[in-house]
This record gives sequence, C-alpha cells and structure tokens, in this order.
Amino acid sequence: MELEFYYSDIEGVNIPDDNFAGIFKPKTNDNDFEVEELVLEALQNPIGTNRLEQEIEAGDEILILSDDNTRATPVDKILNFLLPRLHKLGVKKEDITILMAIGTHRPMDQEELVEKLGKQIVDEYNVVNHLWDKDEQNIYYGKTSEGIEVWGNKLLKESDFVIGIGHIVPHRVAGFSGGGKIAQPGVCTGKTTGETHWISALVPGVDIMGQRDNIVRKQIDESAKLMGLDFIINVVQDLEEKVVDIFAGDLVEAHRAGCKLAKKLYGVKIPQADIVITDSYPADIELWQAAKGVYASELVVKEGGYVILVTPCPEGVSKSHPEIEEFGYQNLEETQRLIDNKELEELSVAAHLVHVGRTIKEKASGIMVCPNIANDLKEKLGFISADSVQEALEYALDKKGEDASVVAMLHAGDILPVSDNN
Repeated sequence: MELEFYYSDIEGVNIPDDNFAGIFKPKTNDNDFEVEELVLEALQNPIGTNRLEQEIEAGDEILILSDDNTRATPVDKILNFLLPRLHKLGVKKEDITILMAIGTHRPMDQEELVEKLGKQIVDEYNVVNHLWDKDEQNIYYGKTSEGIEVWGNKLLKESDFVIGIGHIVPHRVAGFSGGGKIAQPGVCTGKTTGETHWISALVPGVDIMGQRDNIVRKQIDESAKLMGLDFIINVVQDLEEKVVDIFAGDLVEAHRAGCKLAKKLYGVKIPQADIVITDSYPADIELWQAAKGVYASELVVKEGGYVILVTPCPEGVSKSHPEIEEFGYQNLEETQRLIDNKELEELSVAAHLVHVGRTIKEKASGIMVCPNIANDLKEKLGFISADSVQEALEYALDKKGEDASVVAMLHAGDILPVSDNN
C-alpha cells in the first residue's frame, strides 16, 4: 500500500499489504452553505443567550477575541459579516478592538495578521496580540473551583462586551477546542494556563479527548466566565476545512452543541495496531503543535508498539518553550520531580512533556520523521530518529515482527479515534 503525505518535503511510504490495517482520517461534508449564510443563521438564533441586538448599544466598547494562525478558522469571513452588523448597532470602528488569542504561542507578525484577518481589517481596526508573559497587560480575575488563579488580559475587563471567535476540533487537554478556550488559555498568563493544563496531565487521553464535559473543561468554562466572555462564534469544519456549521451564543451551551457535530465529523473508528503512522496536519508549524498527532496515537497504539510521527515543523520544536528541548519528553513521575525541584516552572510545558511521554516513553516507543529537527535533537527529546518514513516503518517492523499490524492516520492533528466504548 502506497501512502503519501500532505507534505512536499516528506516522501511517502510503502506499507506491506500483509501488515496494512487501514488509512483513517476525518470525514468530509457535502453541504453547500456559504460561511456568511451560516453566520447569519447562528447570530439570528444564538444558543443560550440573547441576540447581539439585545445586548449591545451604541457607544459600547467591543472586544473581539480571535484564534491565531495555528487554527484554520475563517475569521476574516466571519468578521466581514459581524463588523457591519456591529456598526448598524451604533458601534464605531474606534470602539472595536480585535485581540489575537495566541495563548502561549509566539505573537503573530504583520503578514500573518493580514492572512488571518484580511488587509482591510488590519488597516482599519485596532488589532493587537495578547502577550501572556507581560505582567502589565494582565490582571487578576478570581479563582476557579479547583483554586486556579485566573490572570488574563486586562482588555476584557475594560470592555463592555466580549465576543470570542474560534473553531471546534478534538483536543487532548480540553476534550475539544473552542468555547471558553478562546479566553483560557487564549488570553491568559502562562501561570493560569499551566495550572489548567497540568490537571490534564494527570488523566489518560481516553478520558478527555472527545469528552466535552471533563475536569479541565470545567476550569476553562469557569475561567472564561470570570473574565467576562459574553458570546462565542464557533465553526465546525470538515477534513477539507470547509465550514459545516456555525454555533453562536453562550460559551457552554453553544459550545456543547458544536461539540456534538465535531464528534460526528472527527470521530473515526480505528482498530488498535502495533505500529501507528501519524502526521500532524494541520498543526505543523512547530512540535509544540505537531504533538497533537502523538496525542491521537495514544488511543490507537497497542502496548509496546511504535508511533511514527511524520511532521515538517518549519519552526522547529518551540520558540516559546525552550524547556522542551532542555528536558525532553518525560513520564509523570520524572516531570513531577522536575516541578518539585523547581527545575521546571512552566506547568503548561510540564503537561505537554507528560502527554507525549505517556505515549512514546510508557505505552509505546516514538520514531520521528521531521526534516527540520536534527536527529540528535529528536533523540534528546525521547524519539528514535529516522530520515524517512520508510526507514522508520522498516525499523518498527523489524522490532515488532512480520505479523505486526500497521495503521495510518492522516489529518491527525484533529482526528478523534473512537471505539464502541466511547
């Protein structure tokens, strides 16, 4: 079986027919609705809230939170419909700020902002990056039920109405992306994000991925409410990034409705396998994002198996989190030791180390094929290095034997492996 990847700089692989157990990816959808039609329908019929016309008045200061360039949300098309609607309510351009909810990612540059929002919007509106590591830009909002201190961008406090725009896909930390995640971690500090993420490190992936309501999501919802997120607009897209539907309204109720559709689109029944070949598409910029392919593999690979991560990572491991290269991927016990000894203070990084380490250090072994991460660094991180997917597969087959089963997951940055039990 010949398997090709989405990446022009990574060659395909030949999987022996006797070992091949399938290629799996999210579903496509054949609806013909335009984004503008779906936005109109969602805003006319918000879930769990009043319509914007009943909440916003002339002169109100409006803050719009937008996800960043690591997400495929068509924010430009949504804003091209939303902004004129706000203007009809008497809101002026100078009363609108668009805050890029980058979480703990690096700030977006001018070219990336234009690509995400459109040149006219960037030129005519106040567009700013959230800076999670700048104390002067963030304030204290309160505590969640788990005692997490919520520190986030002060612009939410200074605004009369806050709208969050994002998309919904399966997510290892929160169950699904979207909803209140546009606020936490979108516009929170590293401390708040770290404490929230760390909770997820204590829970196996099968108990969070694809589960809308879980212990981490509860903290996210509480944080977003404390910060004053009034209204969300969330898209659900298919394999080809075509918008299937849009959900608007309350950050919990509208999000819950969107997650039901996302689970249908991204949920794929995949058999357990000895060897899992996974890409990271579309989370390909750096390994911090590309690890999503590993997260999905945790639910598929058999104990003692191999996960082959295929990813380009043009920006390497992570510009914002050098601790990943310093410590490499670890199990929970070792990561806890690093935290206790104050060697590792960023809990969001600690959670990331555990999520990947649980798969490539405990349940299985990991092999990385990535043209932009050096082989010695791959090995320092905890992966076995390989220069091609064919080399990686042959190594894994040699270790697991001639009867080893092999599955491939494409678009695995968003895929949700499901079984009859979940």
